[in-house]
Amino acid sequence: MFCPKCATQNIEGASFCRVCGANISLVPQALTGQLQGTSGENRGRGGRLAKPPSAASAVQEIMSGIGFAVVAILVSKYAPAGQIWWFWLLIPAFIGMGKGLSEIVRLAIASKQQNQRPQLESFTRTDSLAAPSTAELLPTPPSVTEGTTRHLGQDAATRHLDSAGEPRK
Repeated sequence: MFCPKCATQNIEGASFCRVCGANISLVPQALTGQLQGTSGENRGRGGRLAKPPSAASAVQEIMSGIGFAVVAILVSKYAPAGQIWWFWLLIPAFIGMGKGLSEIVRLAIASKQQNQRPQLESFTRTDSLAAPSTAELLPTPPSVTEGTTRHLGQDAATRHLDSAGEPRK
């Protein structure tokens, strides 16, 4: 398995590249197409998959917010003790209207990004490129852990102290 960052060959099943230290644990899954969570997916809060923005859901959220606002006003006028707690119905009203407005903004941003994507007019055929020579093996680059484990084979100098914490002579 080759590291996608530095192109060093690593052993199968390795989690990290032995040269650059990059996380290569998901490379086999990506090569077979089994990798979940590709970069094209839209992730929302908490890593959950967010639904794409739509005008219908924006209108639905705004209308539910307006509905709660109307109910809050009616409760304040006609419900017993409605003048005490009617304002609590404004919380879901403003949440609904806010979600609807944010959906409209997300829709505008998505359409703007879609219009800005460059269209590919021509491309280079990959079969016309010359294949690299693989007749000789490249030397193995030095490992990341080589320099960090050299000191493990050496014994550290030991200091002997007396009962007062002073070095013995």
